[in-house]
Amino acid sequence: MWQDAKSLNATASGIFALVVGVCVAAGVWWLAHRPVFDLRAIRVESMDRGDLRHVNLLTLKNSTQGRIRGNFFTANLETVRQVFEAVPWVRRATVRREWPDQLIVDVEEHEALGTWGEDGRLLSVKGDVFTANLAEAEDDHELPQFSGPEGSEKEVLSRYTELRKWFAPARLVPESLALSSRYAWTVTLDNGMSVALGREQTPTMLKERVARLVSVWPQLAARVQDVETIDMRYQNGLALSAAGLKIPAEKPKK
Repeated sequence: MWQDAKSLNATASGIFALVVGVCVAAGVWWLAHRPVFDLRAIRVESMDRGDLRHVNLLTLKNSTQGRIRGNFFTANLETVRQVFEAVPWVRRATVRREWPDQLIVDVEEHEALGTWGEDGRLLSVKGDVFTANLAEAEDDHELPQFSGPEGSEKEVLSRYTELRKWFAPARLVPESLALSSRYAWTVTLDNGMSVALGREQTPTMLKERVARLVSVWPQLAARVQDVETIDMRYQNGLALSAAGLKIPAEKPKK
């Protein structure tokens, strides 16, 4: 090999290229870690360019302090995104760099629709369950109550939207909706009345039961005061209870 000029030249060129590469990498590393590239600001904006209602500077500072490391070049954008998405009220975040010393974080906030379950969590208008300050959510509007098996959040939200439309002709508004572990529906209305709708055995069963109740509600409300519960799990009728009134009925279908 030592007598082969071509091999020696190739080896020397390779070593030289390696040294140059190491020097360049070291120079880039040195340059990238200069104080001039330290992060001076992290600007938070709304994805829809509107005002952020619940995500504020104090919340962000308390939730992200000490968790974002690196400078303009070395900060891990995926890690930064995860840090911001862990902040209360943040549904989604995207992160980008802005030369020479800033990160821009676009945030989508949760919009609370109501409460979920018994542990103080909230259900968003997009069917996401999240944890945030309940008092802040209640400042926006009165919160309906929702509950159901794990994974049923979007189904409960969809059914709530439909029930609002179905009960509207009777001027009744759902304030609570529960889906049991056996997938039976119970809705509580704004007059305090609880309505058992049962399981959805056909695609139109719940709608038909609500329509039947809505059709008789004016006459029923005129004759019976302070209705507490109505059971619609009957093929051709209903059962109800009211203050001081009990009406026996056949065993309901499930």
